[in-house]
Amino acid sequence: MNIMKQQRMLAIFGTSIAILSITRTVTANSDLTSANTVSQALGFAVPIGLAGLAGIWSERSGVVNIGLEGMMILGTFGAGWAGWQWGAWAGLLAGIVFGALGGLLLAVASVTFGVDQIIAGTAVNLLATGLTKFLAILLFTNAPGGGQAQSPPIKGSIPTFTINAIADPLIHLHDKAIFFISDVAGIVGGLFYQLSLLTIITVGLFVFTGWLLWKTRFGLRLRSAGENPWAADSLGVNVSTYKYMAVTFSGLLAGLGGAYLSIESTIYRNGQTAGRGFIGLATMIFGNWRPGGTGAGAIMFGYIDTLRLIDSDNKNVRGLILLGAMVLLVIAAVMIRSNRRATGIGFLLLGGVMFGGFLAASNFPPEVAQVAPYITTLLVLATASQNLRPPAADGVPFRKGEGH
Repeated sequence: MNIMKQQRMLAIFGTSIAILSITRTVTANSDLTSANTVSQALGFAVPIGLAGLAGIWSERSGVVNIGLEGMMILGTFGAGWAGWQWGAWAGLLAGIVFGALGGLLLAVASVTFGVDQIIAGTAVNLLATGLTKFLAILLFTNAPGGGQAQSPPIKGSIPTFTINAIADPLIHLHDKAIFFISDVAGIVGGLFYQLSLLTIITVGLFVFTGWLLWKTRFGLRLRSAGENPWAADSLGVNVSTYKYMAVTFSGLLAGLGGAYLSIESTIYRNGQTAGRGFIGLATMIFGNWRPGGTGAGAIMFGYIDTLRLIDSDNKNVRGLILLGAMVLLVIAAVMIRSNRRATGIGFLLLGGVMFGGFLAASNFPPEVAQVAPYITTLLVLATASQNLRPPAADGVPFRKGEGH
């Protein structure tokens, strides 16, 4: 089973690189697979990935966490406030603490008092938005470099790393524009080029989560709280305690994602999260409540954001149109081959329309790239909904001693 899974992953990876390579060759756009693009995409993926990972922790324990956006907002403010006074590392710690407090608040409301989880999460979002705006006016208005909606600059920064012995030859090979080989070199080179320490920490947290939740007794008990809390309770598992730990750690991760935004931009601003908490929820569903798929979804969002932001001559958006068309056509072929013809024909038509748009137009507005990841997520959810499996008791209130 593991061998088949590995072969399938290799096939998906090889096909993805081939599609990227064809797109890069046709559009003559080296940005699509450059080390700089990959490095920046990983950076943009960090806050979204942390929000998605936070959602996994909470929902695997059976608590729907709509409040991720609010916890990220608390993290951005905590990092801006503490970072202005004591430096980036203090800001990082404060963002984590503020986010964890938001998670604890949700746990108290939903686990102890039984408040509807959607309402409780929405309340956390509203409270975080209003509280941080009030505190920003109170603390930053008269501070040097601050204002009613932003903090003074954060002191210091989190280190970035480049392993030149690996990155430099791979970047040089990418510049040769050899089909497939140069694209692999650019992507691999980006993994060792100007990476923030927080990016490395985030990757470690994904690995840690996968190991802890699926390979340890603690993880089994936590997941049992989200699958069948009544059965877990009958076996002696303190379900409420595991829910508290999971939701509080969920807030910690979301706060870390918010702190990353403030520290990387060197300042806190109102509205800095820009809905990334909700996008994190989408990547969690995209990834079927598992770290690997969630990370892949976050990287997809980060990659598209990167190409949009570094697009100086509108070549990147056009490349994304061709890339999307080719991906849709490949999916259509797979669907038709697996006897899902109606869905496959739908993807075929959509891919054909995108390919026709690529041929017909030489310029596309940047807004096209902004909506692309959302459309992709909707397509994935629409076609793979029968294979998506949330925790069985996700969102179901639990009372000790009560039967289901």
